[in-house]
Amino acid sequence: MISAKLHDGSIIPIEIKGSGPNLLLPVNPHPIEGDQAEKMRKWGADPALGRNLIDGLSDKYRVIAFDYEGHVQAFPKAETLTPHNIATDFLTIADTTNAEQFVYYGYSWLALCGLQLAIRTSRLSALIMGGFPPIDGPYQEMLKVTNATYQMSVEAKPSSKKQQTTSEEIDWSTVEVTLSTEQTKQFVTLYQSLQDFHDREVQSRISIPRLCFAGTADKIEYGERWGGVEVDIVGPLMRNQGELEALGWAVHVLDGLDHTQAMQANHVLSVICPWLDTLFSK
Repeated sequence: MISAKLHDGSIIPIEIKGSGPNLLLPVNPHPIEGDQAEKMRKWGADPALGRNLIDGLSDKYRVIAFDYEGHVQAFPKAETLTPHNIATDFLTIADTTNAEQFVYYGYSWLALCGLQLAIRTSRLSALIMGGFPPIDGPYQEMLKVTNATYQMSVEAKPSSKKQQTTSEEIDWSTVEVTLSTEQTKQFVTLYQSLQDFHDREVQSRISIPRLCFAGTADKIEYGERWGGVEVDIVGPLMRNQGELEALGWAVHVLDGLDHTQAMQANHVLSVICPWLDTLFSK
């Protein structure tokens, strides 16, 4: 088993499958089973999402898979989950797997991490962002949501037992917080560190091929207890589509799909595989 030591000294396992251009994929390579799998299906998530993405890409690409989201939930980085440290972690994983150049695909908060990676290294050969817009990202709104989540975790004083639930599996507007304070605080740290980040201004620093996508129903209204904000993912993508394409982004909107639906393997692969195949056939 290959593994890498991250910025906080914790160890993350890595799975490699296939050959061809390197593709860093922050997903869980192992299908989730049992009660947790049933809970995921209840929320419309796929317990085998990571495995399905790996299998769908490894016929033409050297897929380097690592469950970064699961890792930060198991080993919370309450004070250190910053864009710089995340980018450092990803580059460490690339170093460990001898991936000098690589494509990166991330969804939701892992997509915004890809944008942060792109402005910190020249080693990316292509960037794919799903479920988070490259311009006018909801950084302020997500800080309010994560702050509210953190405060509720403090008030709930949950068990210190490590949770395996990830942010992509939760309908934040209807369920109670069961994550620990360390688990929720790390995302406050992330979004707090992005409050002075201007995504439009960094676009000139990105010259690699890049693709972004989201579902047309990817918009969530949060009640007052969650900060009373609207997190609109697809709106900025559609409003700025012309600008994004002029900057070099390929833009896809998936009709009728919400945040969880658009991340499912069949939809993701239908968008990114043709684009990658065209890119690497040139």
